[in-house]
Amino acid sequence: MANPRRSSFHLNNHHSTLPLSNHPPLAAAASLSSIAAFLKKPSAFPFLLSLFLVLTWLCLRIQHSPGSLHFRAQTMGGIEADVHANLARFSVSQLISRDRRGWLLNPIKIAQDADIHGGAQVCRSIHAGEIRPGGTRGNHRHHTCNETLIIWGAETKFRVENHDIEGKGYSEVSIGADEIAVAASPSGSAHALINADPLRTTFFLGCQDAIIDYNSSTTDYKVWQDLFTS
Repeated sequence: MANPRRSSFHLNNHHSTLPLSNHPPLAAAASLSSIAAFLKKPSAFPFLLSLFLVLTWLCLRIQHSPGSLHFRAQTMGGIEADVHANLARFSVSQLISRDRRGWLLNPIKIAQDADIHGGAQVCRSIHAGEIRPGGTRGNHRHHTCNETLIIWGAETKFRVENHDIEGKGYSEVSIGADEIAVAASPSGSAHALINADPLRTTFFLGCQDAIIDYNSSTTDYKVWQDLFTS
């Protein structure tokens, strides 16, 4: 025989519900209101300024992290243009953040790190020089060597032969005065450097994987008639 009291207990327990508390949402809303009220006060200005400075410092630390070297492309040229020109660029400030004495580069390694193709794999011939405002270097084509170039110091145009560029047959990009560029000119492709800066001097270093006899017929000169050669 069933026990009426025990059955009654189970029915009541089955239909019972737990009360829901509204305190957590109310507490969260009150906290947000308190924060909003604090931020509206003049006394909150030093706190906001400190927060802004901390965030700015963090952004700068990430941007100039010594653990990585970030290559960048100018807005006017763009990444695609740099790829067509077989060139990569990076800022002087990034290198200085890595070494306060100044920047120091290995032309072969920096080209490999930047995924530049067709450059010299060994420096059998090295030359360094300057280009004063309005001057041009290169405007020639080597048939017996690959060449890697480091360019810096002034606003400079780098031109390299590229038959994939319809209508011109070459790619040309501008390098900023605050940038250092690494570029490669494979054997059989013409290249030129033009100083487009009104005041500063362009400096460059060229690394070739063969000894070039500039009096021989293995180099073509005055490839582009619109450029002055020096």
